[in-house]
Order: sequence, then C-alpha cells, then structure tokens
Amino acid sequence: MRCKMTRRLLFASTAASYSRILGANDTIRLGAIGLGGRCRYLLQSLNVMPNARIIATADVYGPARNLAWGDRPIVVSHAVTQYGDYRRLLESKDVDAVVIGAPDHWHVAMTRAAVAAGKDVYCEKPITHSRDDGAALVTSVESSKQVVQVGYQQRSSDVFLAGKRALDGGLLGKVTMAQAYWYQNYLARRGVYKPMDTAQLDWKAWLGAAPGREFELLRYARWRWFWDYGGGSLTDLYSHWGDTLHWYFGLHKPTKVFAQGDRVELTEFECPDTCNASWLYPGLQVTYSSTIIASLEGGGFTLRGSKAMMKITRDAVTIYPEGVIRQENSAYPDPIFHEKSQRDGTIDHLENWLSCVRSRKEPNAPVRAAVEIADAAHGANVILRS
Repeated sequence: MRCKMTRRLLFASTAASYSRILGANDTIRLGAIGLGGRCRYLLQSLNVMPNARIIATADVYGPARNLAWGDRPIVVSHAVTQYGDYRRLLESKDVDAVVIGAPDHWHVAMTRAAVAAGKDVYCEKPITHSRDDGAALVTSVESSKQVVQVGYQQRSSDVFLAGKRALDGGLLGKVTMAQAYWYQNYLARRGVYKPMDTAQLDWKAWLGAAPGREFELLRYARWRWFWDYGGGSLTDLYSHWGDTLHWYFGLHKPTKVFAQGDRVELTEFECPDTCNASWLYPGLQVTYSSTIIASLEGGGFTLRGSKAMMKITRDAVTIYPEGVIRQENSAYPDPIFHEKSQRDGTIDHLENWLSCVRSRKEPNAPVRAAVEIADAAHGANVILRS
C-alpha cells in the first residue's frame, strides 16, 4: 500500500517525537527543570504569554517545585505536576517543551535527555560545562530535529539588533577591537542566602556527576563560582558578550587565548573574583575585564572603529563619531546614533523560542553557536585554573 507524503506527514517525520502538531492557536505545554532564581524569572514571562502554559516542575529541592514558593512567586490558576526527578517530567506525554535552569554542570545531560524524549528546550547559558561536551551535544540536538534555544537573549534584543544594523551598515568603519566588561558586587551579598530546609534537598541528585562531598550551603547558593558546577565570570557573564560578538562579526573560534585572574577578596570561592582575558580572531581582538566586588557600570562592550565608536549595554546603544573633538578630551562628542531599549530582551528571546517551537525554524541562539562561545570561555578558564 502506497502512502502519499502530505505536508502534515512530512512535518511529523521531521519532528517525529512530537505527540501533536502545534497550530497557531494551540497551547504549548511547558515543564521547568531547576527552579532557581533565573528559571523563575523566565517562567514569570512565559506565564503571561498567550498560548503557553506551565504544567510541570522538577527540582531536587522540594519547596522549589512549588511555583508559588520563594521571592519570585508565580501564580497559576491550574494544577502543576511536581517531580523530584527531572527524568519523570521528561517522560510525561503532556509536556511539549522544557525550560532548563539547573546549574551548568547539568545542562548537557538534561538537554540531551530532553531532546531524546521529544521535547523542545530553552536552556540557560553556558550550554556546556567543559570543552569535551560540545560535539556530542550538537550531534544529539541537530539529529533530533528538536528546537533548542540557548539563553543568549542579546540575539533577540531590540538594542543589540540596532547595534548589529549599525555595524553592518558601515557606520563604525573598520573595527579591530572589542572591549567587553562586566562588574557585579557579591560583597553586598556575602553570606546572604535564602532560608532552606536541607531535609527536603536531595543533595546527591543535585551533585549528579560532580565529585561527591558533604552538603555546603555556600556551594549550593553560589554554585556559579565553583569549578565543579560553574565557570565564574567567563561563562556566567562574558559568554553573553562573546556570543554577541560572534554573532556581530561571524566569528567561530579564536586563534589565541590569554587570561589572568585571582581570588582577591572573595577567597571562599574557587573561581577568580577579578580577571582579565582576551581572545584573538582574524581581524579582531576581544578583551574582557571583570570584578565581582564593585558593580558601577554593570556590563556591556565597546566597539572601536575607524569612523566611530559604539558603546552598548542592555539599556542602550550609542555611537560617537571619530575626529570631532580633541582625542584627549574626557567628554564624548555628540552621538550620531542613540537608541534606548524598550523592554527586556529576554521576553523577545522567549517569544522567538515559542515561535520556533510552532514553526520548527532555527531559533536566534542555536546550540552550535552556543557551544562555540562556551568553548572560547572554557579556553580562558583552562588558563585561569592552571
């Protein structure tokens, strides 16, 4: 018997793991894995988006599975199924897509398990925890045909899109240097942790493949600053700007990497609290500086071009012309371009993901690009750790 290949059957064959074909008005049923502060921030936005519905949560800490718990409560008018083991959530036929906000050392395992279970994925950055993870992850995702968006929201943000248009339009002239930075103040948060009932925490499950050890609140609360679970400033912060620069300039892999850093003040962490790094690409040098004992200026980057200089943050993009004022002047000339961001780019990034879940198009921050910038950050961390 011959079967005619209709458009619907063709679509189903390219996303064979989908339990249903999503139309424009169908609700995308969401599961959330690892409900820390960042994941809850994402869920707050998804909770008010039309045709998206949070129906399941998974976390190794009992109270966190409740959407209404904590300092970012999420109010829903329907029952939400709670799991202690994320694999049980992935087995649910009712879940179409998942948001992964677990610590970095879980990203690859959870993403691969999710796409194998036929779920589309939004995963926080960095997508990998080491340089050894990338190739297998890319193969798993791309062969699955699932939609995986990584949390580099600048690729969907109005202000960074405006900066990309200005660069592509030649407004800056020849650019050979990008100077990135990010400053945060962890001193103000030192020793401040959310109260928790450790009896409701499956610490062994939280550790996963990381080395076994007794529970430590510091490691649980500040996992980004311990090598077994995160990668400090370079993966948590710089990779945002590095990914944006990869996107702006069509970069893939640096030819050389340099880094230096130290635990100057926050010696209870393993990752440096103060660091500088640089990456050389054909035609472009990228530098990054960071400290987590001071936060003035926050994060952003500057592109220095032969015609103009672009300064860009999540708040605004401003372009200043070359050759207008004396070069040693401490003030900037009047800008030739300035645009303020109209809203958090994370919202646009989540909307892009949901749109791609429906259309099956590639999202703005695909897994292959995310692996490339993670590799660049990991390369600098290898130097810092040595």
